[in-house]
Amino acid sequence: MKGSTRTIDLPVFLISGGLLLIFVVAGLFNQAFVTDMVNASFAFSVKYFGSVYQFLMLGTFVIALFLGFSKYGRIRLGKLTKPEMSNFKWISIIMCTLLAGGGVFWAAAEPLSHFLSTPPQFGDISSGSQEAVGPALAASFVDWGFLAWAILGTLATFVLMYAHYHRGAPLKPRSLLYPFFGDRIMKNSALGTFVDVFSIVAVAAGTIGPIGFLGLQAGYGLNALFGLPDTLIVQVIIILLIVIAAAISAASGIHRGIQILSRYNVILALTLVAAMLILGPGLFIFDSFLESFGLYLQNFVSMSTFRSDSAWLSGWTVFFFAWFLGYGPMMAIFVSRISRGRTIREIVTAVAVIAPVVTAFWFTVVGGTGIFQEIANPGSVSEALNSNGAPAAMIAITQQLPLGTILGFLFLLATIIFVLTTTDSMSLTISMAITGTGEPPKAMRVFWALLMGAVAAVLLTIGESSVSSLQSFIVVTAVPVSILLLTTFWTAPLVCRKLAEEQGITPPKKESIYENEEAG
Repeated sequence: MKGSTRTIDLPVFLISGGLLLIFVVAGLFNQAFVTDMVNASFAFSVKYFGSVYQFLMLGTFVIALFLGFSKYGRIRLGKLTKPEMSNFKWISIIMCTLLAGGGVFWAAAEPLSHFLSTPPQFGDISSGSQEAVGPALAASFVDWGFLAWAILGTLATFVLMYAHYHRGAPLKPRSLLYPFFGDRIMKNSALGTFVDVFSIVAVAAGTIGPIGFLGLQAGYGLNALFGLPDTLIVQVIIILLIVIAAAISAASGIHRGIQILSRYNVILALTLVAAMLILGPGLFIFDSFLESFGLYLQNFVSMSTFRSDSAWLSGWTVFFFAWFLGYGPMMAIFVSRISRGRTIREIVTAVAVIAPVVTAFWFTVVGGTGIFQEIANPGSVSEALNSNGAPAAMIAITQQLPLGTILGFLFLLATIIFVLTTTDSMSLTISMAITGTGEPPKAMRVFWALLMGAVAAVLLTIGESSVSSLQSFIVVTAVPVSILLLTTFWTAPLVCRKLAEEQGITPPKKESIYENEEAG
């Protein structure tokens, strides 16, 4: 990083990296203490902030829709007259980075889990029945649908793009507070350091967890498909190969490694969808999608705000919402970096409308096939799911189809690439948050990719429960992040109003609405 150290925020770099290392060291010396601490913090966060998470997710989606499809939707962000990349490349990067590997394994496991145990919102429907198909898929859509995507790339993205491209603030999480404090939040600010650190720790934890589970999942998949030994050494080798590839991709930048991997992985995913529709129960999938998506829309608000079963929520909706919230500020930085020249309407349409619909169909193709197989032959997928977890569900589904081994391998490959693209994208984004520039030093990107992989590998050597503890820790780190993202309810409409005036979409006001910013 020679010649670039002057751009590195050392307090943020040292504190965020140090906290991750402390977590690993504590796990090495006293795993039981770390697990108990995380579980207690998890229970506290779910109990007292679960409703905050749900309110924040729903509010973000509603405000984003209003801004995107009102007169403000014409606002073009980033001080460019046209986008930097084509629509397909842009949406491919968004899908691969934001959906990540979890969208592959959970697409198989979550709908089937809800089918086998009907969600409490539909408690009058018998589990495992034909009538349980729609509720099972609809409950999965709540966790991975409109609200999940909106929090990852709408309101916070608008504020960050305004602060960075239109006002010259660094591309850091603290810039979300720029409308309140102006330049004061950037200069030797303890609050700014706190915001950056927790945003980095949250997204790092959210990325390290999937890397660790990928080692477990890929090890199981290779064993089930090809008989390779499913040992700790194999799992660690898989992780090392993934993070080395991610480091190379991150170093090459958005327009090379990240974009190429994303584009080809979307093509692979589309190929898998076509294969599942042709070789699997195509008519059942289409019928189930129409029914379950209609059920999701019909009960959208009530399912999104459901609070009557805290135990169920902590294992599903609140957990996933916290996970996505933890990604929120850093994903907003990443979406800001790839969306220069886009209008607000384009961003809202791609991130909060198109991506959730595609995700819902993906969940129906994969999870619906598993449900169809379970109805036809009870236990054919559920036994594998109950005994070996999410990766086993995907393998069990593919192996019941023609060309099952090939399909299973391709799904495993897609998952690996999804996790790889998330790792390289988050390495780049964390580096941007530490340096404040859109093109951080390559050595910094490589460092974070390798660090996250190393932490995941060390946690695996301690035990699978350590990776699970880190995954649960995401819910805890989402607490300060959620408070930060709540500010966008006010600041996103304000920056839109300001930009609409500057771009001649609305007449200018006599007084400035950014007195704090100008004073800063």
